[in-house]
Amino acid sequence: MNRRTVLETVKDIKSGKIRIKDLIQECIENIEKKDNTYNAFISLNKENAIDRAEKLQARLDAGEDIGILGGIPVAIKDNILVEGLKTTCGSKMLENYMAPYSATVINKLEENGAIIIGKTNMDEFAMGSTTKTSYYGETKNPVNIEYIPGGSSGGSATAIGTDMCMVSLGSDTGGSVRQPAAFCGLVGLKPTYGMVSRYGLVAYASSFDQIGPMGKTVEDVALTLQVIMGCDSKDSTSQFNLEKDYLSTLSKGVKGLKVGIPREFFTEDLEDSIKESVINAAKVLEDNGAIVEEINVGNTEYAVMAYYIIACAQASSNLARFDGVKYGYRSMNYESLGEMYDNTWKEGFGEEVRKRISLGEYVLSSGFYEEHYLKALKVRRLIWEEYEKHFEKYDLILSPVTKVSGIKLSDDVDSVKLYMDDLYTVSANLCGYPAISVPFGKNECGLPIGVQIMGKSFSEETILRAAFLLEQRNGD
Repeated sequence: MNRRTVLETVKDIKSGKIRIKDLIQECIENIEKKDNTYNAFISLNKENAIDRAEKLQARLDAGEDIGILGGIPVAIKDNILVEGLKTTCGSKMLENYMAPYSATVINKLEENGAIIIGKTNMDEFAMGSTTKTSYYGETKNPVNIEYIPGGSSGGSATAIGTDMCMVSLGSDTGGSVRQPAAFCGLVGLKPTYGMVSRYGLVAYASSFDQIGPMGKTVEDVALTLQVIMGCDSKDSTSQFNLEKDYLSTLSKGVKGLKVGIPREFFTEDLEDSIKESVINAAKVLEDNGAIVEEINVGNTEYAVMAYYIIACAQASSNLARFDGVKYGYRSMNYESLGEMYDNTWKEGFGEEVRKRISLGEYVLSSGFYEEHYLKALKVRRLIWEEYEKHFEKYDLILSPVTKVSGIKLSDDVDSVKLYMDDLYTVSANLCGYPAISVPFGKNECGLPIGVQIMGKSFSEETILRAAFLLEQRNGD
């Protein structure tokens, strides 16, 4: 598995060089051997995966087409519903919740021959950037187990990095696909808001959430995006778009493209090795025909604050359903309905989730709505207008993904500092733009560094081309 891309593997499966069951069993063996160390998975789909592998092989042997992902093992973040499997969102609140149906993205994957291998660990209800807030324990970085894998899609990243699957799906609300991809040396894409259906994704902040693919190569991510994208009548925010063949355009290069680099992102607390990687990436783009210029993006200092006010407000509304009445965990320690609500939340939710719900309720409360939430919505609009102005002139914006290239699991990092570290990723969610993290360089300790490429809405083809070029020049 660690020597092949998805396309190469599918080709070998269809030519008979690889048997699908052998590939899936290799994947399962890796999980059983490694996951006690890495804790990437919350639940496995072992029996169903082997059964599906046998059925797909039989169809292939009979001369049938099994799809462009035929036989590929895929891991799914545990806030995306897969019928018949647990969907816990990394929380005690949904510890025993069995999904009654599959998300649209799961149906699309299976229609194209993918095999769901299991559900991956995550920060509780996708609230965090370390995968340390999970009720099921912390996940370790596949490059160095002393470090976090990032979050909230840390399990999805570690599963790929340890050869427990070939591609995975995560959800990106403020950088939760791109940041773990950067920390783990992978490619992670947040598509344009509305390009991929959110039907079957447990909501955190509905106007930001977006399902995105992760993989070892840009090609793997592009292929997975082709499968999961598309308009869905079950998602009211889903946007109509034509089918795209991203693979056929990856090698077109960047000649003639204009790339902006925001000066504001080169702050004093940005790690030197990351600055160097972004500068080197800019040079590669320039050497291959792109026009690279520094730009000033106004209002970026307010992006993190606006994001967390809006996200927590929406989270407080979305998570109000978990009250112990209809489904999920219910406290047994109560004498009144009010006590049942309170104790269910205290016992079922972790500290980080309770903190964000409380903040959301505060900014939505009478007397504070206009002062905080409404003002944050206005700032969001100003930030979007600023980026739209730049995208009239520039095709892409190049930036870091994170301020540091690694955080040790043993480090007790202040939560506010972790929030502020989202500076480079949240703007794509505030504005609905696509953005990709691609590995480009390493720090002095050998930890991978990711750089981010962002484009205007539905410019995935362009950002994938630029990411593919950087990947080819990175040489790793």
